[in-house]
Amino acid sequence: MTLEPQPLAPALAAAEEAGWTTLRLDLDGVRSKAGLMARCGEALRLPEWVGGNWDALADALRDLSWLPGAAGRLVAVTSWRGYAGERAGEWETFVEVLEEAVDFWRKGGRGEVGFAVVLALPEAGGGPVVGAPPRAPRLKRRRG
Repeated sequence: MTLEPQPLAPALAAAEEAGWTTLRLDLDGVRSKAGLMARCGEALRLPEWVGGNWDALADALRDLSWLPGAAGRLVAVTSWRGYAGERAGEWETFVEVLEEAVDFWRKGGRGEVGFAVVLALPEAGGGPVVGAPPRAPRLKRRRG
């Protein structure tokens, strides 16, 4: 299995229709493995035992008992290109961990729970990513 970047809106719509929970992992500003692990902990609501290493993250993504029950989970990874470009080796490892988790759940995992990951492409025209919090309005400058 290979994660390919794709538009986020169709994946969100399909997940919602299937009754899945969506977890948004926004990597904007993340520039280190420690930062990535911290952001994963926050966004994915990881238990405290998940340390800052790949094996612990992989174990947690194959467990999911720490999350409320759902038909499935969609992890929407947004603003990932900066981290992927600056930390290519770590990014490759992170993607492998995600792919292994998806494969685990696809092959039956621990029950009938689904698990998917989307590497979100930026919206056409540079607009906000679907599901992102609204941006603060820009203030107009007064002349004179």
